[in-house]
Amino acid sequence: MITLVRQVATGCVLGAALAALAACGTAPVPQRPPVSPSAVPSRPPTLAPGPAGLTPVFRNGPRGAEKTVALTFDADMTAGQGDRAARGERFDNPRLIATLRALKVPATVFMTGRWAEEYPVQARSIGRDPLFEVANHSYSHYAFTEDCYGLPTIAGSEARMRGDVERAFAAFRAVGVRGAMPYFRFPGGCYDRRALRALSGAGVTAVQWDVVSGDAFATDAGAVARQVLDGVRAGSVVVMHCTRSAAPVTERALRVIVPVLRERGFRFVKVSELIGAP
Repeated sequence: MITLVRQVATGCVLGAALAALAACGTAPVPQRPPVSPSAVPSRPPTLAPGPAGLTPVFRNGPRGAEKTVALTFDADMTAGQGDRAARGERFDNPRLIATLRALKVPATVFMTGRWAEEYPVQARSIGRDPLFEVANHSYSHYAFTEDCYGLPTIAGSEARMRGDVERAFAAFRAVGVRGAMPYFRFPGGCYDRRALRALSGAGVTAVQWDVVSGDAFATDAGAVARQVLDGVRAGSVVVMHCTRSAAPVTERALRVIVPVLRERGFRFVKVSELIGAP
């Protein structure tokens, strides 16, 4: 906390934003001049295969002088949660997407195929907005390893793992999401050598992160904001969520995170720009 206060003492940006959260629960979205989102390259950048041809893993961009940061959002919905959605549980968060648009923040959304099927209109809207890019978070959101935060596990062969990834891309196409990026995030972030080998022929780069937001099941937006602001460095990839039921305070935390990082000189980019950076 002392470090944070010192970092923003001149502008009082963080203190004011957190105070607004505490006072009214939702801070207003500040108006910023419009900026042109970066264009999606015709050939999205990927990493070369790892040792023995294993799927490459990307965690962060260059730690150079340019202060870039990629905010990533997992749109989680497992294959077995349809009954919960039918009873009214919301696995989407349109207000969060609206806030990103209002703040002109590029972002990468790691979407499960099951989520795209449940919310096809939103999936298409996100996929067609040049501010965002859609990436693969599996179809089922089943884990690719054992003992991964209690997630169900994909049983069977490596072919089934690859098939789950390919099924997600097929689901995106079926609902009208075009140009999904060749990036994949393992459910729960859990992987091992077998999982990397299973996806070696899928042409994807596995994308992890170096900053954990802690937004999953959090109830304190200020705490989420502080955790992100404490962790971000040049080239960071931040993992967050855009599922209302599992991450209810993420949108409020964004209203603190974005202006403070901009005050510190950071520029928001999509994962593709970090991967493609020299």
